[in-house]
Amino acid sequence: MTAAKPSSRRIAFQGAPGAYSDLACRRVFPRMATLACPAFEDVIAVVRRGRAELAMLPIENSLAGRVADIHHLLPESGLFIIGEHFERVKHQLLAVPGASLKTIKIVRSHVHALSQCRRLIRELGLKAVVSADTAGAAAELAQSGDAGVAVIASELAGRIYKLKTLKRNIEDAGHNTTRFLIMARKPKTPPNNGRPVVTSFVFRVKNVPAALYKALGGFATNGINMTKLESYMIGGEFTATQFYADIEGHPESRPVRLALEELDFVTRELKILGTYPAHPYRLKAAQRSGSDP
Repeated sequence: MTAAKPSSRRIAFQGAPGAYSDLACRRVFPRMATLACPAFEDVIAVVRRGRAELAMLPIENSLAGRVADIHHLLPESGLFIIGEHFERVKHQLLAVPGASLKTIKIVRSHVHALSQCRRLIRELGLKAVVSADTAGAAAELAQSGDAGVAVIASELAGRIYKLKTLKRNIEDAGHNTTRFLIMARKPKTPPNNGRPVVTSFVFRVKNVPAALYKALGGFATNGINMTKLESYMIGGEFTATQFYADIEGHPESRPVRLALEELDFVTRELKILGTYPAHPYRLKAAQRSGSDP
């Protein structure tokens, strides 16, 4: 049996080898080995147990929206956000060697990938069949060798499973991008030196009138830009709503510190998940929109 690689050389992701999360891992940490896990809970578990040093978890996509499971898992994961990555999603139409656009009748992939490539699927008159994930569909096709089936997956999946690329970059929208969070067992807070950082946290407001208004007021009065605010039910209670938020700024800076103090005054629970450098994609998007990063 081959000895397990040290955790310092492994980064975990959800899905089969060749998934877009795998691609993101290799892009950001090219010298680390990737560790495929069947579920998000497994990704978190292998990092907590020391089998991997880092986790790469998708949190939202510019087309599909938020990855709901992640919001529920983050607060109790025991891990900290130490970075973020924005990965441009480029879908490829893959098939087995010997297949062609004339032989394929069916296309398989994750439901989101299929919906993001509707134009080509209609153009080719293919029957779309939903699979659990993109890379898994590629692995199944490689095993079956069916020339009548194509899959939509990453270029990496095509290389891993030795599939032929029939068409490249077939996604309908050019802005299709997934944001990932990089997680670790210990926080890695950058210094408060004026460089752009993001602070992520979850909170629950007290069940009183205008609680959310009061909770967010401190960020407005202290000039803090909140780039993300998501709400979701917890514990099966319609009155127990938890919020996930991203803000621009460092907790040690005076404006953020004052805003968090005001938030803490009207919340039942406040947990900071991490402070980490803002990704260049975020800064470029701010410049395009004409706002300050």
